[in-house]
Amino acid sequence: MNRPAAARLLVLVFFFLIATATLVRAQQPSSPDPWGFDDEVKVETWADILRPQALDIALTTGLIAFALFSFSRRSKVLKYTTLVFTLVYLGVMKSTMISVTDIFRVVDLNLPEFKYSVAWYLFAGFAVISTVVWGRFYCGRMCAFGAFTQILDAIVPRRLRIEPPLWLERRASYVKYGLLIAVVGYYIATKQTSVYRYVEPFWMFTRSADVLLWTMLATLLVATLVVRNLYCRFLCPVGAMLGVISQVSTVLPIKRWSECKTCKICERACEWGAIQGPKIIKSECVRCDDCERIYADKKACVHWLMIVKKERWAREGIKGTA
Repeated sequence: MNRPAAARLLVLVFFFLIATATLVRAQQPSSPDPWGFDDEVKVETWADILRPQALDIALTTGLIAFALFSFSRRSKVLKYTTLVFTLVYLGVMKSTMISVTDIFRVVDLNLPEFKYSVAWYLFAGFAVISTVVWGRFYCGRMCAFGAFTQILDAIVPRRLRIEPPLWLERRASYVKYGLLIAVVGYYIATKQTSVYRYVEPFWMFTRSADVLLWTMLATLLVATLVVRNLYCRFLCPVGAMLGVISQVSTVLPIKRWSECKTCKICERACEWGAIQGPKIIKSECVRCDDCERIYADKKACVHWLMIVKKERWAREGIKGTA
């Protein structure tokens, strides 16, 4: 199946899932029993359990499918379309993100009951599996706060940006690991989950906080206008956890050419500080597509330009000996 056909099929499946879920949710319960047997205990079926979750499951599945499709096409337009969908649906509408509170759940072995949280397991499972396969894919496409800051980054004029020096960027990237250890250690010692609000700004989508938290959020957002993706790069405990997984797994890492040893084009293009010469720092890479688009661009990548130049030299050499 070619790519246009696959794209059409994916869109059809997405809308089919939405239509099916909408019809299921629209079904009204049966009329009351005229014989008065409604007081009898009814056995809850899977249909009863899944019916109220159907639309959420369908939309979550559709968003995941679209994110994967945009990733497979290495398209900047499709990537930002995914980020908008993520921001609106997972952020504004659901306020659902992978949080340190989920890490607390794992520590306590107290995960939500599967049958009542199918969409959450679908979302969380994809976050973990995609991290194992590609690295911090979740951070680059499926985190609502990350989507917000990346969209913000595309809007803010570059002249307002300040890039931290390399030595500072490398050291600052370790801060999030310290925060991860500190917040998990604090939870183990106190069992207080409220600490997450002071290390994660995700609560902004619920708009429920005190003056101190709003002040901290405002400071973070102003700083983000100056240093792009500040929270995701240097402060996010979840990003640190996924970075650890990425560093030891990443089944399908980013490919590199031999010319990458000396070329700096991708390193300069990377907005996440994830490239050091020929090396991709897996724990920092969020699979944003920028370097992968350059990698495949025959008019921008040195690898392809060298091939063209060698072919021209070969042709000129042949003509010179004729």
